[in-house]
Amino acid sequence: MRLEEVCNLRICDIDSQRMQIRVCCGKGKKDRYTILSERLINMLREYWRYYKPINFLFEGQINTLPISSRTVQTVFKNCIRKTGIRKEASFHTLRHSFATHLLEQGVNLRIIQSLLGHSSIKTTTIYTHLVNFSPSQVKSPFDSLAL
Repeated sequence: MRLEEVCNLRICDIDSQRMQIRVCCGKGKKDRYTILSERLINMLREYWRYYKPINFLFEGQINTLPISSRTVQTVFKNCIRKTGIRKEASFHTLRHSFATHLLEQGVNLRIIQSLLGHSSIKTTTIYTHLVNFSPSQVKSPFDSLAL
């Protein structure tokens, strides 16, 4: 998800039954669904029990407002520093990593396009240059034919 999409998440956007997150008014004012990690849902439940947010999942200092993107960026940078990661990273790096890992798992590019909320497949193909590709990993369709 994009930074602003995370900041504006509401509690009702988390669908634990379908394991999906509804992204409302994402870039281009488009709504979409993306996947919800089984690990993340447990962390979110623990977070909810501790902080008891009312409207926005991540509330700002004023409960009726979402957390600011600047605060999220600061928390992210502090986490990077604490882990000892020296490589330059931003919150958007998480989005790139998500797409890259899906590609490496063999997820169809059109599905990734939908999960990321891209209008054009060209935007999604930007992530393909990040994937290590070896022709030996691909099985020929001819090999699956029953002859």
